[in-house]
Amino acid sequence: MPKPSQGEPPLFNGALDCFQQTIKREGFFALYKGMAVPAIISTPRFAIFFGGCAVARWLQQKKPDQELSFIQTFNTGALAGIFTTIVTIPGERIKCILQIQSMASDSATATVKYNGPKDLFAKLYKEGGIRSIYRGAPATLIRDIPACGTYLSVYELLKKKFAGENEERRTLSPFATLAAGGFAGIARWSICIPADVIKSRLQTAPEGKYPGGMRDVIREILQHEGPPGFFRGFGPVLLRAFPANAASFLGLELTLSLFRQVQI
Repeated sequence: MPKPSQGEPPLFNGALDCFQQTIKREGFFALYKGMAVPAIISTPRFAIFFGGCAVARWLQQKKPDQELSFIQTFNTGALAGIFTTIVTIPGERIKCILQIQSMASDSATATVKYNGPKDLFAKLYKEGGIRSIYRGAPATLIRDIPACGTYLSVYELLKKKFAGENEERRTLSPFATLAAGGFAGIARWSICIPADVIKSRLQTAPEGKYPGGMRDVIREILQHEGPPGFFRGFGPVLLRAFPANAASFLGLELTLSLFRQVQI
């Protein structure tokens, strides 16, 4: 949200206030701003991630049925996370700009500069080329490499814990799969929210605001907000993390189960 002028209150007093004011000022569907872009990139992003995991496992295994250690599984997710940035960076840049473009601290009137993802993409490319489309790439990599490594390794660890003595982990119940995926999502975002804050501010800032890149963003946050500024939005992110990632891994396991049945 915009930095308030001296003596003025902030635009939102927390997540609940933001939720209520957004509906009051812009209507319920304003909560879904920028939804088209995540919907479009979701399938290729997860396909690239899990495909990258398969490649990373193959690179580390000495034999096809070798079980990876926790560190090797972390490395698997980290490498796959690098691959996903091909679609993640431009997708999140467009999504974030669309979500905040009508935010105004002094008026309920929305000022719309971009008429949807296609118009925004074209204007960003015209203004700065492919470099503008991929603004925030280093910050995204710093976020996604450890985050995706944690994501996959925690998920596989919890799967083993929930399976107990049952070595045939394919029989893990849907509820256990949902729990493992949900807690893996929480673990992922618990470690990467500061990098995500830096990335989002870089991607939504006006051209030329941060000539020094991440260093300028970090300096500004520390100067005006202190260390807590790196954890802006932490609560809403965790509320989203559990159901979103639980559903993702349940979908993965159900799909793999269907493939196994077809092969049999």
